[in-house]
Amino acid sequence: MCGRYATTRTEADLEDLFEAVSVVEQLGPSWNVAPTSPVPVVRNSHSHDARVLDTARWGLVPPWAKDLRAGARMINARSETVATSPAFAPSFARRRCLVPADGWFEWVRDGKQRQAYYMTPADGAPLAFAGVWTAWGPDATLTCSVLTTAALGGLAHVHDRMPLILPRDRWPAWLAGGGDPGELLTPLSPAELAAIEVRPVRPDVGNVRNNGPHLLEPPQPPTPDPEPATLF
Repeated sequence: MCGRYATTRTEADLEDLFEAVSVVEQLGPSWNVAPTSPVPVVRNSHSHDARVLDTARWGLVPPWAKDLRAGARMINARSETVATSPAFAPSFARRRCLVPADGWFEWVRDGKQRQAYYMTPADGAPLAFAGVWTAWGPDATLTCSVLTTAALGGLAHVHDRMPLILPRDRWPAWLAGGGDPGELLTPLSPAELAAIEVRPVRPDVGNVRNNGPHLLEPPQPPTPDPEPATLF
C-alpha cells in the first residue's frame, strides 16, 4: 500500500512541472503526508478549460458515505479492481488525477524493531502517482485515492504493493478519462523501476506529528554503552 509519502515542491514548481494552472493556495511542503491530509493533485477542469493544480483530502469518500471519516479507509485503490469497484469505478472512468510526490515510505519488521524505508528516484526527479478523485457533500469537498500495484524488483523486498507511478508521457491519457484500462494501468518498466532507490530513514517518520527534511536522514547508529569505570 501507500500510507505515507512526501511532497515538498512549491506551487510554482508544480505548475511548471505539470503545465497546470493553480486554483488553490500553496499548501506548503510536507515530508510526512498522512491519510486525510490535504494534498496537491493535478486534474483536468472543464470549468477552467485547463489542467489545474488543486487540493484534495487524501482518502476518497464515495457519494453514499455519511461523512468524511469514510475516506480514512480508502486512501488507496488497487489497480487490479479500480475499474470495477463500486466505490472507485465512477472516478476511474471520469475523474482521474495525478498526485505529485517526491517519494513514499514503507516499514519492514525485523524482530521487535520496525525499520522505515523511503523510496525515491536516485536523481531527485519528481514522481506522479496515479490517482482518482471525487467531490463529496454539499460543499463538494474534493477527496482522492492513490492507485497501487504489485511491487516489482527490489521494491518488493520492502512491501508487496507500491504506488502506480506514471511517467510524463502517460499523463495526458490518464487525465483524459476513458481509454483502455490495460494500457492505463501498466506498471513502470524495469529501467524506470531501477531509477528508484530504497533508503533506510529515521524512525521519527512513524509519528504523523513529525515533519521536516530530517525525516529523510539515515537512521542514527545506536549509542554504545559507556565503559564501566575502572576502580583503583
